[in-house]
Amino acid sequence: MLKPMEVRLGKLTRREFRERMESGELQACIIPVAAVEQHLEHLAMEHDWRSVTHVAHAVAERLQPGVLVAEGLMAGISEHHMKHRGSLTLRPGTFLAVVNDLVRSMCLAGFRNILVLNGHGGNVAACEAVWDQFLREFQVNLHFLPYWDVLTGKDAEELLDSGSRLPEDLPGHAQEFETSIGLAAFPGNVRSDMWADQEDQKPSTATAAKGAAFTERIVDRLASYVEEMIAGTRVAEVPPFFE
Repeated sequence: MLKPMEVRLGKLTRREFRERMESGELQACIIPVAAVEQHLEHLAMEHDWRSVTHVAHAVAERLQPGVLVAEGLMAGISEHHMKHRGSLTLRPGTFLAVVNDLVRSMCLAGFRNILVLNGHGGNVAACEAVWDQFLREFQVNLHFLPYWDVLTGKDAEELLDSGSRLPEDLPGHAQEFETSIGLAAFPGNVRSDMWADQEDQKPSTATAAKGAAFTERIVDRLASYVEEMIAGTRVAEVPPFFE
């Protein structure tokens, strides 16, 4: 029997989804997007995807039963990482076309509040460049947000050993922040014994406790963000059409 508070769209049957949507229970949808790419010598290449889906599921569980996490997009725009074999990349046009199709699917499903939650910095510029066009096309409360954007310089000062400030060190590529998230949420993806084999030693200051603290703040603030979307107090303004 289905768990009463399932937050993953892919685990629902069509009847279960239909009944939850038609009852008015489902109020918002999160679509995670990220990347699979090199993360220095010590982090698994799925880190961006694993971290953003971890956060998305935690937010939906916090807000259950009204929020569902759709199947998202694992690969992203990572051309700048292709020097390191094994990384995956999509051309910007391919990435944006798939994001558009995922949003369209959730609009057709009936969602009017949709958050595209991003876990990879390389996706940001492309999405920001076209988001006004997406808003005109779909006419819903559609947001794009990298999950670390809810953090502040004060968070960095309090939790990073370096006392660094945004935006330079959060998220940082495979540095203290991302490594701490990995140690807290999926430690099997962190190869601590390989730190000594790479020139960059900054990740060695990472701890699971820091990752748990960052994750708690992120989930708290994202949950509030989605609640505001549902309440109608955080609305993405649709740009006007030319007269």
